[in-house]
Amino acid sequence: MRYIPNSQADRQQMLAEIGADSTEQLFAGIPEKLRLRRFLDLPKALSESELLEYFRKRASKNEIEPAAFIGAGIYRHYIPIVIDALISRSEFYTAYTPYQAEIAQGTLQAIFEFQTYIAQLTGMEVANASLYDGSTGLAEAILMAQRVTRKNKFLVARSVHPEYRAVVDTYAKNLGIQIELIGYAPDGRLNLEQLASKLDSNTAAVVVQSPNFFGTIERTHDVAEMAHKHDAMSITNVCEAISLGILKPAGEDQSEKRRADIVVGEAQSFGIPPSFGGPHVGFLATREKYVRQMPGRLVGMGKDFSGRRGFVLTLSTREQHIRREKATSNICTNQSLCALMATIYLAVVGPKGLREICEHNVLKTDYAVTQIRERTKFRVLFSAPRFNEFVIQNPLPLGEGRRAREARARQGEASTNGSPGEGLSSPGLPLWRFYPELGNARLLCVTEINSREQIDRMVQGLAS
Repeated sequence: MRYIPNSQADRQQMLAEIGADSTEQLFAGIPEKLRLRRFLDLPKALSESELLEYFRKRASKNEIEPAAFIGAGIYRHYIPIVIDALISRSEFYTAYTPYQAEIAQGTLQAIFEFQTYIAQLTGMEVANASLYDGSTGLAEAILMAQRVTRKNKFLVARSVHPEYRAVVDTYAKNLGIQIELIGYAPDGRLNLEQLASKLDSNTAAVVVQSPNFFGTIERTHDVAEMAHKHDAMSITNVCEAISLGILKPAGEDQSEKRRADIVVGEAQSFGIPPSFGGPHVGFLATREKYVRQMPGRLVGMGKDFSGRRGFVLTLSTREQHIRREKATSNICTNQSLCALMATIYLAVVGPKGLREICEHNVLKTDYAVTQIRERTKFRVLFSAPRFNEFVIQNPLPLGEGRRAREARARQGEASTNGSPGEGLSSPGLPLWRFYPELGNARLLCVTEINSREQIDRMVQGLAS
């Protein structure tokens, strides 16, 4: 049941309508002994997420709800209920491409708001109407840099998401693009010495991700400065968009030479569920001087014949609209509905709320790291500052941990976390297939929806 509170003016109007001077007079017919003259003994007000968690705990008394500590490009964050309610409106949910601006102002304005949010969060001058996802967005950014610089050599950090790099390789292999990988330093960040040794006048761009695949925060402004000294572009990739609420934007610095040229990434963290991998929404932001090389669409704001504000598709340099050889991209659409979800999320949480969410991520991650170091034999790798992901390394060789758990199971031991659904003795993502040199290592993620109790159970599983 929905509760809409009345303002003081509303109450006075209703009392006047029924002929009562006050609320006290309205209830005068109720015997005094039956009237409660004190406030109800209720706990303090809960936020929407806390209220849902309160009832979820009571609804799951007989089973432990599974907790996840995996990120690696797709993240579980709290999603306000209002998002589903708003995107379910037919004018958004079943809308077609807004080619006719005069009948699609709502859709166009929503896309414009998305572009504005992304530009603000990345510190860039212009952002497009969205792309398919983060991985194809990164590939599009590299193609864009190739068009701008007319060079083919790209230096890509090995700490960029491995599956993003695989998509880039697919795009690049038949276009004459040369991809060279730059390793990571012992602290988990890009190896700047190795980068300096490979930078030259033939370099089109340097690609770095922050937070990177290990969760560590890169020195994006230092990377940009190094790239610009060789007339190369700087591309910053973002998989965990929530981090934009607390980290200094890659496109923002007092010195223009230390600003990224393109910031690209995945906005799934802004109110979009994991959904088994999609659909999600990519974004790309850049400097205004490169706007005509941007892939996808751009919605602009102007005035109509009568001087009224209006929104319209300003640039759509794709092959469906112009000659193929002049097009910047062959993507045939964007992710308007998912972009709308991200826009509503950002509008609901606001700048302060987004920062608070980031702080919760950082604090809970620090708590998990501290507990793992103090209570388990696992080693936490990489000393650089991190956001909400980190790498742990099992002292046992690959396969030994699994065999030990199987042995305990044969002896009749129960799951360390109380139920098969919560069996988190090996949480996170195994890294051996991406980074074999790390051995028996796993990537863990902790977000605001992971409670302290869940973290403690996870650590207990690692300690057993």
